[in-house]
Amino acid sequence: MSFFDIIQILDSTIRLATPLLLACLAGLFSERSGIVDIGLEGKMLVAAFFSAAVAALTGDVWLGMLAGIAASMVFALIHGVASITFRGDQLISGVAINFLAAGMTVLIAQDWFQQGSRTPALTGEARFDTLDLPFAEALSGVPFLGPLYADALSGHTILVYVGFLAVPATWWVLFRTRFGLRLRAVGENPGAVDTAGVSVNRLRYAAVLIAGLLCGLAGAYLATGLAAGFTKDMTAGRGFIALAALIFAKWRPWYALFACLLFGFLQALSNRYSTLDLGLIEIPNAFVLALPYILTVVILAGFVGRATPPRAGGEPYIKER
Repeated sequence: MSFFDIIQILDSTIRLATPLLLACLAGLFSERSGIVDIGLEGKMLVAAFFSAAVAALTGDVWLGMLAGIAASMVFALIHGVASITFRGDQLISGVAINFLAAGMTVLIAQDWFQQGSRTPALTGEARFDTLDLPFAEALSGVPFLGPLYADALSGHTILVYVGFLAVPATWWVLFRTRFGLRLRAVGENPGAVDTAGVSVNRLRYAAVLIAGLLCGLAGAYLATGLAAGFTKDMTAGRGFIALAALIFAKWRPWYALFACLLFGFLQALSNRYSTLDLGLIEIPNAFVLALPYILTVVILAGFVGRATPPRAGGEPYIKER
């Protein structure tokens, strides 16, 4: 493997890790408040569709992104109403959102565009352009660090940088603000928070809506940054991979970054190489393509028992009178 190949894999790793990272942080906010959210997949999918559809109809990628965020937040609100207000089963609500998104996006796409559950290919202003970081061209000739900066770190869309900046922002909000302290407390002991005169439901709704915002960005990036339009089931299990990364990261933002980069790296390998030749053995293409999903199963099997989730996770709060 040449140095050029390594740079290309790192570039792909960053691009492929971005939607996972945004969805993982979405799950982090939701589950830190005590709301289990397996509907990340559905919210990403509906955001991907509406961002691509509106961008295709208007030719404006920013309007598309706002439409995707709005759609994701509507689905997040549905999950919040079912889980918080009506105290329904949070897992069933998440599954329902995934099924609703999978069916609705195909139906509306076929009705609007008649292209076999796809949107038209996005071009020009309907897609996010890549951005060059400062001094990328000037530093490109510097040995080792130049190509790493100019070719791997630079040249991504704005949502990639937003996704990575969201990690320190999430850490600061959760661990350095009053809102974050209360949010984490709600996920551990909602009764104590209620006794202190803080609304448990309001905090949980805020967390669920923040999760909707981040899933909206993830879906918009998938359709208008990573790809050039919407296709059926284009999230391809990324929401569930993000949940596995969240468990692997033990519900911590910085750990989530490295977990998502690991999944992105495996996806980059599977996309670049049809087989992996390790000298003594040659790993076939089918196994290479399945690597991210195999790791998901391994993490869920090996870490679910060791990682300690928020104590009130998945439990509806009933206010004592």
